[in-house]
Amino acid sequence: MYKKEITDVFFDLDHTLWDFDKNSMLAFERVLNKHNIEVNLKEFIAVYEPINFDYWKLFREDKVTKLALRRGRLIDAFSELNMKFEVSEIDQIAESYIDELPGNNHLFKGAELILTYLKERYFLHIITNGFDEVQRLKLERSGIDKYFTTVTTSDEIGVKKPNPLIFHTALKKAKTLAKSSIMIGDSFEADILGAENIGMKTILYNYRKESVPSKFNIIDDLIELKRYL
Repeated sequence: MYKKEITDVFFDLDHTLWDFDKNSMLAFERVLNKHNIEVNLKEFIAVYEPINFDYWKLFREDKVTKLALRRGRLIDAFSELNMKFEVSEIDQIAESYIDELPGNNHLFKGAELILTYLKERYFLHIITNGFDEVQRLKLERSGIDKYFTTVTTSDEIGVKKPNPLIFHTALKKAKTLAKSSIMIGDSFEADILGAENIGMKTILYNYRKESVPSKFNIIDDLIELKRYL
């Protein structure tokens, strides 16, 4: 559909290429063991994931700081499980989690296949709201950094998607224009509405099975990108 119009393809990283939920669960398995926290891993993850999702939304909206995000999601998750830790302990657990997160780097099915296909046809880029040092490690250790010409992180720019500045900065780094670019991501608010707002085309990777207006391009599997690109 967009083959003749597009020169540059921008991807989100977490929940789009990098299987955040799987890698995060494996990281927490090591963290909980390291800190001798006696809790069922699956029960913890079931409580933690929606809390983490809500905190990231607040973080995108600049309603909480990075420190409040890292602390709050753990404090609230443990509280739901009737567990309480001193702030100093929470900080140690949070630091261990950040250290362990790039330890596993499972990608979504078809990620490398579609990146190989697209790399032969377009310039590829990353725009991510994750923490700079962690995101770059994920790209390197998963072996997909070789596909991308530029990487733009919210830490680097000082604002988060859907803020227009991060998209404009990424386009400038890529030396391209919005009308020649497309954004692919899992967050309707951050990736799709943010990119559409500055004139980029978009494709939602509907990882969360959200209900979105039919006018938007939606895929359920990365390999479906071949239909558009």
